[in-house]
Amino acid sequence: MAKKKDTEGAPDFEHALEELEGLVERLERGELSLEESLAQFERGIELTRACQQALADAEQRIEVLMDRAGTRELAAFEPDAAHGADGADSEDDESA
Repeated sequence: MAKKKDTEGAPDFEHALEELEGLVERLERGELSLEESLAQFERGIELTRACQQALADAEQRIEVLMDRAGTRELAAFEPDAAHGADGADSEDDESA
């Protein structure tokens, strides 16, 4: 239950990421005052930390599950291999 209290006020990963993306768009437009920009930047830092923590928690959960399954060794993620089946990334690699 202690863990639930820690995350009650924090947005979930998807919501935090969506809010962060909107915040970046507003800052990039340059229409905010200095004070508003600083407040948005501060919120962005909070959201970034929340996202980083959510990812770290997910990674820890995966490691625990893999320990339980007896497959402790993790393989490196290869984005080209994951997208190579549709040929989208491999075409770019061949033309280079």
